[in-house]
Amino acid sequence: MHDRAAGGFIGSHLCEKLMSETPHKVLALDVYNDKIKHLLEPENAHPWSDRIQFHRLNIKQDSRLEGLIKMADLTINLAAICTPADYNTRPLDTIYSNFIDALPVVKYCSENNKRLIHFSTCEVYGKTIGSYLPKDSPLRQDPAYYVLKEDESPCIFGSIEKQRWSYACAKQLIERLIYAEGAENGLEFTIVRPFNWIGPRMDFIPGIDGPSEGVPRVLACFSNNLLRREPLKLVDGGQSQRTFVYIKDAIEAVMLMIENPARANSHIFNVGNPNNEVTVRQLGEMMTEVYVKVSGEPKLETPTIDVSSQEFYGVGYDDSDKRIPDMTIINKQLGWNPKTSLWDLLESTLTYQHRTYAEAVKKAISQASATS
Repeated sequence: MHDRAAGGFIGSHLCEKLMSETPHKVLALDVYNDKIKHLLEPENAHPWSDRIQFHRLNIKQDSRLEGLIKMADLTINLAAICTPADYNTRPLDTIYSNFIDALPVVKYCSENNKRLIHFSTCEVYGKTIGSYLPKDSPLRQDPAYYVLKEDESPCIFGSIEKQRWSYACAKQLIERLIYAEGAENGLEFTIVRPFNWIGPRMDFIPGIDGPSEGVPRVLACFSNNLLRREPLKLVDGGQSQRTFVYIKDAIEAVMLMIENPARANSHIFNVGNPNNEVTVRQLGEMMTEVYVKVSGEPKLETPTIDVSSQEFYGVGYDDSDKRIPDMTIINKQLGWNPKTSLWDLLESTLTYQHRTYAEAVKKAISQASATS
């Protein structure tokens, strides 16, 4: 697995928006460009052909990076290893990708007086205060103990043996470094904390456009199960709670940050949808219903199975209990609110997944059964 930047899930949607709705020029940096090919080819077919340039590079070892940052007014850093399956099986890569490899980007922006929008994660919050209260405590229902606020909530991680937190810890440290660059050296920065952005082109389908043994994030994992007509695997019963926001809503928030530097600089923004909260089990059930509608295929007799986190992710896995973003700061500074319901965003995403992958998956399954 490589870090993804302009050519990844978020980067591709952002490039699309910048091309179709603004006059901005984009220098798109990534190792791959498969998800933005439609913006780059064929040459001169789009009105924006002269406004987007793709540079194939890996930010961790490329001498061209500083020159490209100097050419731009604003750098948006999306490069990261951000798949939970990697955090405790590849903790060194995870820490290097999210902290060490991000250092030159911050340094070059600071030294050349360039603005930086850095993508962090809601994982920097770790666990909620409420998760440490007794199970039967009424305070667990009090938002003060679980709603996550950019300027108030602590970052609570598990013990060092729980290597799942290698990602969150690296992300927190780069946030602190960026904040310090702002305080000491005047770096103009905005930090984005995404809360489960969902939509077309997210992650990969194992064995189709990603490694067969790969384990993507929950939405692509469940999509893969649905496409293959396998039961959805619920880790530790799927009790963790999450909120999901539609990629197109989230990109609107990023556009507001780009266009309003005076209101966005020196701020950390939660970007999520507190109205779309479900347990992972409920998400699986909802996706199963939506996929029946989208594909016309009947539901499996056993739509879900429970697996332990150790079995699914390996030793050292841990999880956060709830992730509900407080929206006060982004609302006040940028006037942004998400619009799309969970059902609608799942319908849009699964329609895309079915249209893009259903035939390829069927072919892969029939080839596998022919050779077995």
